[in-house]
Amino acid sequence: MKLLKLVPDDTNIQFLRLRVPFFILSLVLIFGSWGAVAVNGLNLGIDFAGGQEVRLTFAEGNAAPVPELRETVTGLGYGTPVVQEFGSPNEVSIRVPLPEGVEDTPGAATAIGNEVIAAIESGYPDVRTDGNSTVSGKVAGEFSRDAGFALLFAMIAVAIYIWIRFEWQFGVGGLFALFHDVSVTMGLFAITQMEFSLQIIAAILAVIGYSLNDTIVVYDRIRENLKKYRKMPLAELLDLSVNETLARTVMTSLTLLVALVPLLIAGPPSLFGLVAAITAGLFIGTYSSIYLAAPILIWLGVTSDSFVPQETEADRQEKKVLGEA
Repeated sequence: MKLLKLVPDDTNIQFLRLRVPFFILSLVLIFGSWGAVAVNGLNLGIDFAGGQEVRLTFAEGNAAPVPELRETVTGLGYGTPVVQEFGSPNEVSIRVPLPEGVEDTPGAATAIGNEVIAAIESGYPDVRTDGNSTVSGKVAGEFSRDAGFALLFAMIAVAIYIWIRFEWQFGVGGLFALFHDVSVTMGLFAITQMEFSLQIIAAILAVIGYSLNDTIVVYDRIRENLKKYRKMPLAELLDLSVNETLARTVMTSLTLLVALVPLLIAGPPSLFGLVAAITAGLFIGTYSSIYLAAPILIWLGVTSDSFVPQETEADRQEKKVLGEA
């Protein structure tokens, strides 16, 4: 059986020829994205903005009907709820956004929770109510802070890992590429005003993982070629390395798209933001590994001697003793 090849073995695309225009484009995307976040803000979900949480338990052995519950609560007109199973399959948590100013009116938030419970009990009389509480803005603020730290630590840890595995220039290049990916993804949510929730934080962490994997594959090939082709100009060597990994990059991206596109088109609405973030991050991460992570090595001074061990005075003395110098 003949293997399917979407990219020929001998591609010779000169990616680095356009490195300056694409670098400028990337800077525009980064500043534009943070500008959009500053001007439009993010449409924060209940996880970050607070809301009313109701916890219910259905009869033993009956899984919570999550889609039906989401439809019922959405019909109450308080916005898109977050409906999640927790613990056992028959236990469910429902969080609804609260109208502005409700938290300042005593009992109003609890009344909304009671309305949610009554709507569900009308269709499922055997359901048991385990809780009806308000997720305050303070708690939501702690979620925001923790999520921000999670993203920051993930990026720094990745940069340190690449630094140790390669050279410091590669760590800086990888960190810049990840910062670009996270910035553009957040800018996308600021422009489209899709709900920004903890699911999206998970999606951004997945994008970081994918982009890191792609960048390390390219960096590994660059390191091998730096040792193999010592006299080749660096720009030409980077082009060669990217071309040699292009087939793998394309096949990986297409395989992921095969799974993501059906979910994006026909998946449940509650997953749309998550899938959209991962799908967009797929393209953004592939772009950054080719047009940011690789060419930035030229400006950071990587040379063909970067992976050649430096000869120390002790080495030179040892060579003299052995008569090799």
